Amino acid sequence: MASVARTYMAFQHNAKLHTLETIVIVIRSFATLEEANRLLFKEGKDDDHVVVTGKTIFHPQGGGQPSDVGKMTSPSGVSFNVAMVRMDTLNDGQVLHFGRFTSGDSVFKGGESIEQAIDMEKRLYFSRLHTAGHILGAAVRHLLEKEIEGFDELKASHFPDSASCEFQGSIEGKWKDPIQKKVDEYIAAKLPVEIEFWNEEEFKKTWPGTADSRSNFVAPGEKLRVVNIVGAEVYPCGGTHVDTSDLCGETKVKKISRSKGTSRVSYTVAS
Repeated sequence: MASVARTYMAFQHNAKLHTLETIVIVIRSFATLEEANRLLFKEGKDDDHVVVTGKTIFHPQGGGQPSDVGKMTSPSGVSFNVAMVRMDTLNDGQVLHFGRFTSGDSVFKGGESIEQAIDMEKRLYFSRLHTAGHILGAAVRHLLEKEIEGFDELKASHFPDSASCEFQGSIEGKWKDPIQKKVDEYIAAKLPVEIEFWNEEEFKKTWPGTADSRSNFVAPGEKLRVVNIVGAEVYPCGGTHVDTSDLCGETKVKKISRSKGTSRVSYTVAS
């Protein structure tokens, strides 16, 4: 794909946008994508396409969060169903909207103004799952950081069928109920969830050594995005979130599993 500017991530600055007007930059058929990008969309067929736009409200899959879905439409009536969104593996910072045109052989034109619209029901569900995952991580850290030698938060998945947080150290099953109690406490407290942008110096004070492994959601020189669950924890994060902790809804700690010195705590939120 020809080199073009990074896609502006409008959702990172205003996650409440559910529609957005933007400009079409590139349209590619699935068959003409480079192999590395075709591998991102395993269900892709020859009549599918990828659209790159100047701005996007679609959250790409990444950071443990599923991608948004929705549609794009042009004033002339051409419609494109967005089934998955991923970051381009070859062009840093570009967002690939994958899906299918529903208007016969008609496709968008480069430079054309179109409207994006996301599925807000799914966005809200994914946001609740993501915030709940951070709340779970904060609860586990609060309880166990000084109890388990070498404790650390490693990674998380906020997908509906596999939501979990992984930690360094062995967390025994006896901690399940205390973790649930702390999660409930954080959610009932209606803690504000604030999006902040930190410079690299501020970032390194809190997370030494991690600024160089930033997501390609962030361009070199840009401030790094963090989510501050006020009164609980601050995390580097490019995802979408609810405004207050209670909006996660009922969050249940399902299971604690252990393997090779790490522990995974799985969870659900009420759908």
